[in-house]
This record gives sequence, C-alpha cells and structure tokens, in this order.
Amino acid sequence: MSNRKANRLLMQALAIVLAILALLPFLWLMVMSFKTNAEIFRWPPRLFFPATLANYAALWTSEFRGSFANSLIVGVVSTVVSLVIGVPAAYALSRWRTRGGGAVTLWILASRMAPPIAFTIPYFLVYRHLELLDTLTGLVLIYLTFNLSLVIWMMRPFYDQLPRSLEEAAWIDGATMWQGFHRIILPLSGPGLAATAILCFLFAWNDFFFALILTRTEAMTAPVAVVNFMNYEGWEWGRIAAGGTMIMLPVLVFSFVVRRYLVSGLTGGAIKG
Repeated sequence: MSNRKANRLLMQALAIVLAILALLPFLWLMVMSFKTNAEIFRWPPRLFFPATLANYAALWTSEFRGSFANSLIVGVVSTVVSLVIGVPAAYALSRWRTRGGGAVTLWILASRMAPPIAFTIPYFLVYRHLELLDTLTGLVLIYLTFNLSLVIWMMRPFYDQLPRSLEEAAWIDGATMWQGFHRIILPLSGPGLAATAILCFLFAWNDFFFALILTRTEAMTAPVAVVNFMNYEGWEWGRIAAGGTMIMLPVLVFSFVVRRYLVSGLTGGAIKG
C-alpha cells in the first residue's frame, strides 16, 4: 500500500471519528426524546428500550407549536430582509470607496463584535415605548441589526475579487448600473449568498438571549419555549429532549443539503484571483 493511499485512509478514518464525536450529543438527545422519564433515569441505561412518541405528541399540544412557527417566520423574514439591504450595501462599499469608507466598515464591524448584553437595555426601553415588546416585528428588527453587518462583511470580499470589467462591459452594452449588478454580478456571487443566508438564518433560529428578554407569550420562539418545560413541578426531560431535537434537526438537515455551497461560500471570499 502506497503512502498516499495510507494517508488518505487515515484522514478518512479521522474524519469519521470527528463526525461521530460532533454528532454524539445530538444522537444522545434524540434517543432520549423517545424515552419516558423513568427510562431516562434508569441505570444502567438499556441499549434497547420501548420507544414512545408521547414527548413529541405533547409538544404539538402545547405552546411549543406556535413558538416553532414564530422561530421559522422570524428566521426567514430577517434573513430575506438582511440580504435585500445588505447585499447592495456590500457591493457599494466594494466598488465605490470614499474617504469615510473605513469609518463605515469599522462601525459595521463594531456592531457585530459588541456583546449582546450591551444592546439589551436600550432595545428594551425603546421597544417598550414603541410597543414592540413581545412582537415578531421587534425580533425581526433586532436580528436585522446584527445580520446586516454579517451580510456586508461576508459579501464584500466576493465583490472585491470580481473584476470591475464585468459590469463595465455591461454598461458599455447599454445596461444600467442596477441591471449590471442584477444580471452579471449577483449570479456570480451565488455561493456567497447561500453561505451568508445560512448563517443569518442560524443566528435568528438559535437565538435565545434576545428572545428571552424581549418576548413573553405571543412572540415566544422555540428555544425559549423549551425552557418552559423546566418548571416548579420538575424538569420534563423527555419533552426537553424532544424540543431540542425539533430545534436542531432542521438545522442539521438544511446544513447537510447545502453543505457544498456553505463550504465554497465561506472559503471563496478568501481567495484572490
């Protein structure tokens, strides 16, 4: 066996081991979601046990069903709006550099790097006066604030590496600035758009901090709803596991489906051609 083939097999084995270690917590949570509370605390645990769907059935007869829909609505809307606003902004910062462009990009970066707790009190006070507490609109706005910086900082490198001659040729042929961007530049940045959209959606979908502070019942999201299964009567571990599985499963499936675009999108902006 050649050294190259042995190295390839070693790398594949290492990748499989790392994948198993990464997925092990999710697999453990998913298995626990099919157990009763008595089976969960059984020691030693049994490899084969009578599975039950009672935990999942209980989710959809509780407030978790509405919270799951809220997470989906907020995640999709905030992602779409962030892309609609942030992609043209990234293109503008890439193509038209001004004297104050550095200050603008620094402000955008600072808004993303600041800890969430720094924005909590101002947002809470403003939302209380504007009556945006416990509303889906309020959550979309706060996710939009953070996702815009993410969109700009991820998409700008893609536009930096695209030659200006592409849109200039379109302008010579009679296309307007918007037509050149829409028909020439935007299709070429597909992998970057896919990766950026995935990360924006994941941020909104997985957020717990802002959803906990700024919502009560009407706009409660799925991560917050899972916490409600920890009450004074005890922790309902089966329902917690089922809720956690329902939250993580769409993310894992979606990431697996678009993994090719995610990898190429995350690495494409770092390659200068």
